[in-house]
Amino acid sequence: MTVQQGKIGLIAGGGDLPARLVDAAKASGRAVFVIALQGYCTAPETFGVPYQTIRLGAVAKILHHLKVQGCTDVVLAGKVQRPSFGSIRPDWRGAKILLKIGIRSLGDDGLLRLLAREFEQDGFKLTGAHEIMTDLVASEGVLGKISPDDQAWADARHGLAVARILGQADVGQGCIVQQGLVLALEAIEGTDEMIRRSALYARPGVGGVLVKASKPQQDKRLDLPAIGVTTVEEAHKAGLRGIALLAGGTMIIDREAVLARAEELGMFVVGLKPPSGDDHEK
Repeated sequence: MTVQQGKIGLIAGGGDLPARLVDAAKASGRAVFVIALQGYCTAPETFGVPYQTIRLGAVAKILHHLKVQGCTDVVLAGKVQRPSFGSIRPDWRGAKILLKIGIRSLGDDGLLRLLAREFEQDGFKLTGAHEIMTDLVASEGVLGKISPDDQAWADARHGLAVARILGQADVGQGCIVQQGLVLALEAIEGTDEMIRRSALYARPGVGGVLVKASKPQQDKRLDLPAIGVTTVEEAHKAGLRGIALLAGGTMIIDREAVLARAEELGMFVVGLKPPSGDDHEK
């Protein structure tokens, strides 16, 4: 007997991922309702499914609409720049979450974890974007037609070690390494801005490598780092030679287009083996 899968409540930020997830869910026969986060998800009317635009801090309102719509699964997807405390304007449920973590922790992994716990306490199943689109997560090895040379492999592996330390401190999910030197670390500014900034510090000779990796303690269902075509183009503009991703811990949005664009620009894309002891099934 086939078990009918439940309705998805998609909490949508910016970028292309939310629309792609809606299309993938509909193609698999699943119903979707979208919570479009105000100021982040700018065109939810183009998704072709029911939606409601709600500000980030209105957690009680978000949960209410998910229940009214009969959602069983909740997926968080899309870009959301971590807000300042003063800009959130939380309702009573949002204030409850903020009180648990304290102002100083705002913007850290702890915020997402507590938000996820609120959904689960209300009976929703938290589902990762990669569980809806199974080809999202980077696999290990050379992913396109261009392979790194020895220096690029060394930069990629050094960058992974640095990114994991950065992630363990709950700061960011990436860095840029050129000829063994760390040119930039990702913090609140995001990947594209980090890439642009790295160009200011580039050294003569072969270009650097962008490295993206999930945090060691990260729940795979929440905020996995992702790259898309724009990432590849920004990396090329900054003089980088390629992109290295933690296999099993990073998403590629529109993999075919990303790899095709990388090849056009003469760049490599690789998946790096997780460090010993990592468990990416959690």
